[in-house]
Amino acid sequence: MNHWAFVTAAYAVMALGSGGIALVSWLAMRRAEAAAEGLKRS
Repeated sequence: MNHWAFVTAAYAVMALGSGGIALVSWLAMRRAEAAAEGLKRS
C-alpha cells in the first residue's frame, strides 16, 4: 500500500489550516488596529 497519498493530503490539510489561521489572525489584527485608531481620534 502506497502511503504518499496520505502524506500529501496531510501536508495539504496542514498548509490550508495554517493559511486559514493566518488570514483570520491578520483580519482580526486589522480590525483591532482600526478600533485603536478610532479611540485615539476620540
